[in-house]
Amino acid sequence: MKTLQFKTNINCGGCIKAVTPALNEQAGAGNWQVDTTNPNKILTVTTDKLTAEQIMEAVENAGFEIQAA
Repeated sequence: MKTLQFKTNINCGGCIKAVTPALNEQAGAGNWQVDTTNPNKILTVTTDKLTAEQIMEAVENAGFEIQAA
């Protein structure tokens, strides 16, 4: 398993709710979290099969900004 981290603009519970279907589909429920208390809104994903590009695409398709941390 590898841990990937990204800076995002996912900054509240509503944002997390909006991105949840995309991230659950890509990474699986329980394999990701967003630290909304961090100024960079860090998304952490634990995966053994996904690339950073796949995660970034899923978040962007859900309407949020994302970049490698």
